[in-house]
Amino acid sequence: MDLQKEKVMDRLTATDTKDTRASTTRGIRSFDIVIVGAGAAGLGLGVTLRDLGIDNFVILDRAAIGASFLRWPRQMRFITPSFNTTQFGMLDLNSICLQTSPAYSIGVEHPTGKEYAGYLRGVAEYFELPVETGVDVLSVTKVPRKRFRVETSRGDIRARFVVWAGGEMQYPLTNGFHGAELCLHNSTVTSWDDLDGAERCIIGGSESGIDAAVALAAAGRRAVVFDREEPWEREGSDPSQLLSPFTKARLDSAMDSGRVTLRGGRTVIGVRRRDDGYQLALDDGDIVDCAEKPILASGFVGSASLVRSLFDWEDDRFPLLTENDESTVTKGLFLVGPQVRQGNLIFCFIYKFRQRFAVVANQIARRLRVSVEPLEEYRRNGMYLDDLSCCGDECAC
Repeated sequence: MDLQKEKVMDRLTATDTKDTRASTTRGIRSFDIVIVGAGAAGLGLGVTLRDLGIDNFVILDRAAIGASFLRWPRQMRFITPSFNTTQFGMLDLNSICLQTSPAYSIGVEHPTGKEYAGYLRGVAEYFELPVETGVDVLSVTKVPRKRFRVETSRGDIRARFVVWAGGEMQYPLTNGFHGAELCLHNSTVTSWDDLDGAERCIIGGSESGIDAAVALAAAGRRAVVFDREEPWEREGSDPSQLLSPFTKARLDSAMDSGRVTLRGGRTVIGVRRRDDGYQLALDDGDIVDCAEKPILASGFVGSASLVRSLFDWEDDRFPLLTENDESTVTKGLFLVGPQVRQGNLIFCFIYKFRQRFAVVANQIARRLRVSVEPLEEYRRNGMYLDDLSCCGDECAC
Protein backbone atom coordinates (compact mmCIF):
# COMPACT_ATOMS: atom_id res chain seq x y z
CA MET A 1 0.00 0.00 0.00
CA ASP A 2 1.45 3.40 -0.97
CA LEU A 3 1.72 6.37 1.40
CA GLN A 4 -1.39 8.12 0.07
CA LYS A 5 -3.53 5.03 0.58
CA GLU A 6 -2.16 4.58 4.10
CA LYS A 7 -3.07 8.17 4.93
CA VAL A 8 -6.63 7.67 3.71
CA MET A 9 -7.04 4.45 5.69
CA ASP A 10 -5.58 5.93 8.86
CA ARG A 11 -7.86 8.95 8.74
CA LEU A 12 -10.90 6.70 8.35
CA THR A 13 -10.07 4.93 11.61
CA ALA A 14 -10.54 8.14 13.59
CA THR A 15 -13.55 7.92 15.92
CA ASP A 16 -14.00 11.62 16.60
CA THR A 17 -15.26 13.52 13.57
CA LYS A 18 -15.55 17.22 13.12
CA ASP A 19 -18.80 19.00 12.30
CA THR A 20 -18.87 19.04 8.50
CA ARG A 21 -21.87 21.34 8.19
CA ALA A 22 -21.35 24.50 6.24
CA SER A 23 -22.55 27.83 7.58
CA THR A 24 -26.15 28.59 6.63
CA THR A 25 -28.34 31.64 6.38
CA ARG A 26 -32.02 32.22 5.79
CA GLY A 27 -31.30 33.85 2.44
CA ILE A 28 -31.19 32.16 -0.96
CA ARG A 29 -27.89 30.42 -1.60
CA SER A 30 -26.59 29.16 -4.94
CA PHE A 31 -24.61 26.04 -5.80
CA ASP A 32 -23.79 24.21 -8.97
CA ILE A 33 -25.04 20.96 -7.41
CA VAL A 34 -27.29 20.02 -4.51
CA ILE A 35 -27.03 16.41 -3.36
CA VAL A 36 -29.99 15.27 -1.26
CA GLY A 37 -28.93 12.55 1.17
CA ALA A 38 -25.73 12.02 3.18
CA GLY A 39 -25.60 8.25 3.02
CA ALA A 40 -23.46 5.89 0.98
CA ALA A 41 -24.72 7.26 -2.36
CA GLY A 42 -24.60 10.97 -1.53
CA LEU A 43 -21.14 10.86 0.03
CA GLY A 44 -19.77 8.58 -2.68
CA LEU A 45 -20.87 10.99 -5.38
CA GLY A 46 -19.48 13.88 -3.32
CA VAL A 47 -16.03 12.30 -3.28
CA THR A 48 -16.27 11.74 -7.05
CA LEU A 49 -17.05 15.43 -7.58
CA ARG A 50 -14.10 16.35 -5.34
CA ASP A 51 -11.81 14.20 -7.50
CA LEU A 52 -12.98 16.18 -10.53
CA GLY A 53 -12.09 19.45 -8.81
CA ILE A 54 -15.75 20.45 -8.43
CA ASP A 55 -16.25 22.27 -5.13
CA ASN A 56 -19.41 24.34 -5.51
CA PHE A 57 -21.85 21.76 -4.15
CA VAL A 58 -23.60 20.89 -0.91
CA ILE A 59 -24.87 17.62 0.57
CA LEU A 60 -28.08 17.92 2.60
CA ASP A 61 -29.56 15.45 5.05
CA ARG A 62 -32.47 15.96 7.38
CA ALA A 63 -31.01 13.65 10.03
CA ALA A 64 -27.37 12.56 10.17
CA ILE A 65 -24.60 11.09 8.05
CA GLY A 66 -25.55 7.47 7.41
CA ALA A 67 -29.02 7.94 8.93
CA SER A 68 -30.50 4.93 7.11
CA PHE A 69 -27.82 2.65 8.53
CA LEU A 70 -28.33 4.03 12.01
CA ARG A 71 -31.97 2.88 11.78
CA TRP A 72 -31.05 -0.76 11.17
CA PRO A 73 -32.09 -3.25 13.86
CA ARG A 74 -29.16 -3.85 16.20
CA GLN A 75 -28.67 -7.42 14.92
CA MET A 76 -28.69 -6.52 11.22
CA ARG A 77 -25.37 -6.73 9.38
CA PHE A 78 -24.11 -6.24 5.84
CA ILE A 79 -24.66 -9.32 3.73
CA THR A 80 -21.76 -8.29 1.49
CA PRO A 81 -18.39 -9.04 3.13
CA SER A 82 -15.68 -6.43 3.64
CA PHE A 83 -12.07 -7.29 2.90
CA ASN A 84 -9.14 -4.89 2.83
CA THR A 85 -8.07 -5.70 -0.72
CA THR A 86 -7.09 -2.18 -1.79
CA GLN A 87 -3.37 -2.93 -2.05
CA PHE A 88 -4.17 -5.71 -4.52
CA GLY A 89 -6.13 -3.41 -6.81
CA MET A 90 -9.60 -4.58 -5.80
CA LEU A 91 -12.00 -2.31 -3.98
CA ASP A 92 -13.70 -3.51 -0.78
CA LEU A 93 -17.28 -4.47 -1.76
CA ASN A 94 -18.66 -2.00 0.80
CA SER A 95 -16.40 0.95 -0.04
CA ILE A 96 -18.03 4.01 -1.55
CA CYS A 97 -14.87 5.59 -2.95
CA LEU A 98 -11.33 4.79 -4.01
CA GLN A 99 -8.54 4.18 -1.48
CA THR A 100 -10.90 3.40 1.41
CA SER A 101 -12.02 0.16 3.01
CA PRO A 102 -14.57 -0.42 5.78
CA ALA A 103 -12.68 -3.64 6.57
CA TYR A 104 -9.65 -1.52 7.43
CA SER A 105 -11.41 1.25 9.33
CA ILE A 106 -14.07 -0.86 11.07
CA GLY A 107 -12.19 -4.13 11.42
CA VAL A 108 -15.15 -6.48 10.84
CA GLU A 109 -16.22 -8.55 7.86
CA HIS A 110 -19.98 -7.89 8.07
CA PRO A 111 -20.50 -4.43 9.63
CA THR A 112 -23.57 -3.41 11.58
CA GLY A 113 -25.46 -0.31 10.48
CA LYS A 114 -23.93 1.71 13.33
CA GLU A 115 -20.42 0.59 12.42
CA TYR A 116 -20.91 1.44 8.77
CA ALA A 117 -22.26 4.88 9.62
CA GLY A 118 -18.95 5.43 11.42
CA TYR A 119 -17.09 4.62 8.20
CA LEU A 120 -19.25 7.12 6.33
CA ARG A 121 -18.51 9.83 8.89
CA GLY A 122 -14.82 9.11 8.40
CA VAL A 123 -15.17 9.53 4.63
CA ALA A 124 -17.01 12.84 5.06
CA GLU A 125 -14.29 14.13 7.39
CA TYR A 126 -11.27 12.99 5.42
CA PHE A 127 -12.50 14.32 2.08
CA GLU A 128 -13.89 17.47 3.73
CA LEU A 129 -17.28 17.02 2.14
CA PRO A 130 -19.72 19.96 2.52
CA VAL A 131 -22.36 18.08 4.49
CA GLU A 132 -25.19 19.93 6.22
CA THR A 133 -27.29 17.80 8.55
CA GLY A 134 -30.58 18.71 10.20
CA VAL A 135 -31.79 20.19 6.91
CA ASP A 136 -35.16 18.96 5.67
CA VAL A 137 -35.70 19.27 1.92
CA LEU A 138 -39.32 20.37 1.57
CA SER A 139 -39.63 20.60 -2.21
CA VAL A 140 -37.66 20.65 -5.45
CA THR A 141 -38.96 22.63 -8.42
CA LYS A 142 -37.55 23.61 -11.80
CA VAL A 143 -37.40 27.38 -12.28
CA PRO A 144 -36.56 29.55 -15.31
CA ARG A 145 -33.03 29.65 -16.74
CA LYS A 146 -32.64 25.89 -16.32
CA ARG A 147 -32.13 25.97 -12.57
CA PHE A 148 -33.70 24.29 -9.57
CA ARG A 149 -35.25 25.82 -6.49
CA VAL A 150 -34.69 23.59 -3.46
CA GLU A 151 -36.88 24.63 -0.58
CA THR A 152 -35.42 23.56 2.76
CA SER A 153 -36.11 24.04 6.45
CA ARG A 154 -33.17 26.47 6.50
CA GLY A 155 -34.09 28.54 3.49
CA ASP A 156 -34.14 28.25 -0.27
CA ILE A 157 -31.24 27.09 -2.44
CA ARG A 158 -30.76 27.57 -6.16
CA ALA A 159 -28.83 24.95 -8.10
CA ARG A 160 -28.07 24.01 -11.66
CA PHE A 161 -28.20 20.28 -10.87
CA VAL A 162 -29.92 18.20 -8.20
CA VAL A 163 -28.79 14.67 -7.39
CA TRP A 164 -31.30 12.65 -5.39
CA ALA A 165 -29.41 10.30 -3.08
CA GLY A 166 -31.97 9.72 -0.34
CA GLY A 167 -32.10 6.40 1.50
CA GLU A 168 -34.91 3.86 1.76
CA MET A 169 -35.07 2.79 5.40
CA GLN A 170 -37.29 5.72 6.41
CA TYR A 171 -39.89 4.93 3.74
CA PRO A 172 -41.27 1.41 4.29
CA LEU A 173 -43.83 -0.13 1.95
CA THR A 174 -46.87 -0.70 4.14
CA ASN A 175 -49.86 -0.81 1.77
CA GLY A 176 -49.41 -4.07 -0.10
CA PHE A 177 -52.65 -5.68 1.10
CA HIS A 178 -55.68 -5.08 3.30
CA GLY A 179 -54.66 -4.67 6.93
CA ALA A 180 -50.95 -4.22 6.20
CA GLU A 181 -50.99 -1.16 8.47
CA LEU A 182 -51.70 -3.46 11.42
CA CYS A 183 -48.30 -5.11 11.00
CA LEU A 184 -44.91 -4.11 12.38
CA HIS A 185 -42.55 -3.23 9.53
CA ASN A 186 -39.11 -4.75 10.04
CA SER A 187 -37.43 -1.35 9.52
CA THR A 188 -39.09 0.06 12.65
CA VAL A 189 -37.57 -2.56 14.97
CA THR A 190 -34.66 -1.32 17.09
CA SER A 191 -33.71 -4.75 18.42
CA TRP A 192 -35.34 -8.14 17.86
CA ASP A 193 -34.50 -9.01 21.45
CA ASP A 194 -37.03 -6.41 22.61
CA LEU A 195 -40.10 -8.00 21.01
CA ASP A 196 -42.63 -9.79 23.21
CA GLY A 197 -44.11 -13.21 22.58
CA ALA A 198 -42.82 -16.68 21.80
CA GLU A 199 -43.61 -16.65 18.06
CA ARG A 200 -43.97 -14.17 15.21
CA CYS A 201 -45.42 -14.49 11.72
CA ILE A 202 -43.24 -12.80 9.06
CA ILE A 203 -44.74 -11.67 5.76
CA GLY A 204 -41.98 -11.68 3.14
CA GLY A 205 -39.10 -14.13 2.75
CA SER A 206 -36.42 -12.11 1.03
CA GLU A 207 -33.31 -10.76 2.77
CA SER A 208 -35.04 -8.60 5.38
CA GLY A 209 -37.65 -11.24 6.21
CA ILE A 210 -35.11 -14.03 6.65
CA ASP A 211 -32.84 -11.69 8.62
CA ALA A 212 -35.74 -11.08 11.01
CA ALA A 213 -36.44 -14.81 11.33
CA VAL A 214 -32.80 -15.59 12.04
CA ALA A 215 -32.59 -12.84 14.67
CA LEU A 216 -35.78 -14.03 16.38
CA ALA A 217 -34.48 -17.60 16.43
CA ALA A 218 -31.21 -16.39 17.98
CA ALA A 219 -33.30 -14.68 20.68
CA GLY A 220 -35.00 -18.00 21.49
CA ARG A 221 -38.26 -17.26 19.68
CA ARG A 222 -40.04 -19.01 16.83
CA ALA A 223 -40.70 -17.49 13.41
CA VAL A 224 -43.03 -18.55 10.58
CA VAL A 225 -42.17 -16.98 7.21
CA PHE A 226 -44.72 -16.61 4.38
CA ASP A 227 -43.69 -15.90 0.77
CA ARG A 228 -45.28 -17.12 -2.46
CA GLU A 229 -42.06 -16.75 -4.47
CA GLU A 230 -39.96 -18.83 -2.05
CA PRO A 231 -36.76 -16.75 -2.36
CA TRP A 232 -34.91 -19.32 -0.25
CA GLU A 233 -35.28 -21.81 -3.15
CA ARG A 234 -34.40 -19.43 -5.97
CA GLU A 235 -31.20 -19.87 -7.98
CA GLY A 236 -29.40 -17.44 -10.26
CA SER A 237 -26.43 -15.13 -10.67
CA ASP A 238 -27.96 -11.84 -9.55
CA PRO A 239 -27.67 -11.48 -5.77
CA SER A 240 -30.40 -8.84 -5.85
CA GLN A 241 -32.93 -11.54 -6.66
CA LEU A 242 -32.00 -14.33 -4.26
CA LEU A 243 -30.68 -14.86 -0.77
CA SER A 244 -27.01 -14.13 -0.19
CA PRO A 245 -24.68 -16.95 0.92
CA PHE A 246 -24.31 -15.11 4.25
CA THR A 247 -28.09 -15.21 4.79
CA LYS A 248 -28.49 -18.78 3.52
CA ALA A 249 -25.90 -20.05 5.97
CA ARG A 250 -27.61 -18.30 8.87
CA LEU A 251 -31.00 -19.58 7.73
CA ASP A 252 -29.72 -23.17 7.63
CA SER A 253 -28.51 -22.84 11.21
CA ALA A 254 -31.83 -21.33 12.34
CA MET A 255 -33.76 -24.11 10.58
CA ASP A 256 -31.63 -26.71 12.36
CA SER A 257 -32.69 -25.16 15.67
CA GLY A 258 -36.32 -25.90 14.82
CA ARG A 259 -37.34 -22.31 15.54
CA VAL A 260 -37.92 -21.20 11.91
CA THR A 261 -40.67 -22.51 9.62
CA LEU A 262 -40.87 -21.56 5.93
CA ARG A 263 -44.28 -21.53 4.26
CA GLY A 264 -43.74 -20.95 0.57
CA GLY A 265 -46.24 -20.88 -2.27
CA ARG A 266 -48.69 -18.82 -0.24
CA THR A 267 -49.57 -15.14 -0.44
CA VAL A 268 -50.89 -13.17 2.52
CA ILE A 269 -53.86 -11.19 1.18
CA GLY A 270 -55.09 -9.68 4.43
CA VAL A 271 -54.49 -9.18 8.15
CA ARG A 272 -57.12 -8.46 10.77
CA ARG A 273 -57.06 -7.77 14.50
CA ARG A 274 -58.72 -10.21 16.89
CA ASP A 275 -59.27 -9.97 20.64
CA ASP A 276 -56.63 -12.62 21.25
CA GLY A 277 -54.18 -11.51 18.55
CA TYR A 278 -54.17 -11.36 14.75
CA GLN A 279 -55.26 -13.47 11.81
CA LEU A 280 -53.57 -13.81 8.42
CA ALA A 281 -55.74 -14.58 5.40
CA LEU A 282 -53.92 -16.57 2.69
CA ASP A 283 -54.80 -16.72 -0.99
CA ASP A 284 -55.63 -20.43 -0.74
CA GLY A 285 -58.40 -19.68 1.77
CA ASP A 286 -56.40 -20.73 4.81
CA ILE A 287 -56.51 -18.62 7.99
CA VAL A 288 -53.47 -18.45 10.26
CA ASP A 289 -53.69 -17.26 13.87
CA CYS A 290 -50.86 -15.09 15.21
CA ALA A 291 -50.73 -14.20 18.90
CA GLU A 292 -48.43 -11.22 18.29
CA LYS A 293 -48.37 -8.42 15.71
CA PRO A 294 -47.11 -9.84 12.38
CA ILE A 295 -43.79 -8.64 10.99
CA LEU A 296 -44.01 -7.00 7.57
CA ALA A 297 -40.85 -7.46 5.47
CA SER A 298 -42.21 -6.00 2.26
CA GLY A 299 -39.42 -3.64 1.26
CA PHE A 300 -39.48 0.12 0.78
CA VAL A 301 -41.15 2.80 -1.29
CA GLY A 302 -37.88 4.74 -1.56
CA SER A 303 -37.25 8.41 -0.93
CA ALA A 304 -37.50 9.40 -4.60
CA SER A 305 -41.26 9.20 -4.07
CA LEU A 306 -40.93 12.57 -2.28
CA VAL A 307 -40.23 14.17 -5.68
CA ARG A 308 -42.50 11.84 -7.62
CA SER A 309 -43.66 14.46 -10.13
CA LEU A 310 -40.10 15.07 -11.32
CA PHE A 311 -39.76 11.48 -12.58
CA ASP A 312 -41.69 9.11 -14.79
CA TRP A 313 -42.21 5.80 -13.03
CA GLU A 314 -42.11 2.09 -13.84
CA ASP A 315 -44.80 0.04 -12.08
CA ASP A 316 -45.24 3.03 -9.77
CA ARG A 317 -42.13 1.95 -7.83
CA PHE A 318 -38.96 2.81 -9.73
CA PRO A 319 -38.07 6.11 -11.45
CA LEU A 320 -37.46 5.89 -15.18
CA LEU A 321 -33.96 7.10 -16.05
CA THR A 322 -31.89 7.89 -19.09
CA GLU A 323 -28.73 5.88 -19.75
CA ASN A 324 -26.94 8.46 -17.58
CA ASP A 325 -29.28 8.01 -14.59
CA GLU A 326 -30.99 11.33 -15.28
CA SER A 327 -34.74 11.82 -14.99
CA THR A 328 -36.46 11.28 -18.33
CA VAL A 329 -38.74 14.27 -17.73
CA THR A 330 -36.63 16.71 -15.66
CA LYS A 331 -33.29 17.59 -17.19
CA GLY A 332 -30.56 18.16 -14.60
CA LEU A 333 -32.10 15.87 -11.98
CA PHE A 334 -30.08 12.69 -11.38
CA LEU A 335 -30.62 9.63 -9.19
CA VAL A 336 -27.93 7.68 -7.33
CA GLY A 337 -28.35 4.86 -4.85
CA PRO A 338 -30.38 1.67 -4.44
CA GLN A 339 -33.41 2.81 -6.47
CA VAL A 340 -31.39 3.00 -9.70
CA ARG A 341 -32.63 0.63 -12.38
CA GLN A 342 -31.46 0.31 -15.96
CA GLY A 343 -33.82 -2.00 -17.84
CA ASN A 344 -33.80 -5.28 -15.92
CA LEU A 345 -30.54 -4.45 -14.11
CA ILE A 346 -30.91 -3.70 -10.40
CA PHE A 347 -28.29 -1.53 -8.69
CA CYS A 348 -29.49 -1.96 -5.12
CA PHE A 349 -26.21 -3.00 -3.47
CA ILE A 350 -23.41 -0.54 -2.70
CA TYR A 351 -20.90 -2.37 -4.91
CA LYS A 352 -23.42 -2.01 -7.75
CA PHE A 353 -24.65 1.57 -7.46
CA ARG A 354 -21.18 2.97 -6.71
CA GLN A 355 -20.27 2.04 -10.30
CA ARG A 356 -22.74 4.69 -11.46
CA PHE A 357 -21.31 7.65 -9.51
CA ALA A 358 -18.82 8.35 -12.30
CA VAL A 359 -21.59 8.12 -14.91
CA VAL A 360 -23.52 10.92 -13.20
CA ALA A 361 -20.37 12.92 -12.39
CA ASN A 362 -19.26 12.67 -16.02
CA GLN A 363 -22.50 14.27 -17.23
CA ILE A 364 -22.39 17.07 -14.67
CA ALA A 365 -18.70 17.78 -15.27
CA ARG A 366 -19.12 18.01 -19.03
CA ARG A 367 -22.03 20.43 -18.69
CA LEU A 368 -19.93 22.51 -16.28
CA ARG A 369 -17.06 22.26 -18.79
CA VAL A 370 -14.80 20.54 -16.31
CA SER A 371 -12.22 17.94 -17.39
CA VAL A 372 -13.37 14.37 -16.84
CA GLU A 373 -9.89 12.86 -17.17
CA PRO A 374 -9.74 11.89 -13.44
CA LEU A 375 -12.63 9.47 -14.04
CA GLU A 376 -10.28 7.13 -15.91
CA GLU A 377 -8.94 6.10 -12.51
CA TYR A 378 -12.49 5.13 -11.61
CA ARG A 379 -12.77 3.02 -14.74
CA ARG A 380 -9.51 1.23 -13.96
CA ASN A 381 -10.81 0.38 -10.50
CA GLY A 382 -14.23 -0.94 -11.53
CA MET A 383 -16.03 2.23 -10.42
CA TYR A 384 -17.26 3.43 -13.82
CA LEU A 385 -19.83 1.13 -15.41
CA ASP A 386 -21.30 2.81 -18.48
CA ASP A 387 -21.41 -0.23 -20.80
CA LEU A 388 -24.24 -2.40 -19.55
CA SER A 389 -24.07 -4.90 -22.38
CA CYS A 390 -21.79 -7.16 -20.33
CA CYS A 391 -24.17 -7.31 -17.36
CA GLY A 392 -26.68 -10.04 -16.67
CA ASP A 393 -24.63 -13.06 -17.83
CA GLU A 394 -25.17 -16.27 -15.89
CA CYS A 395 -22.26 -17.97 -14.14
CA ALA A 396 -20.95 -21.14 -15.78
CA CYS A 397 -20.74 -22.97 -12.47
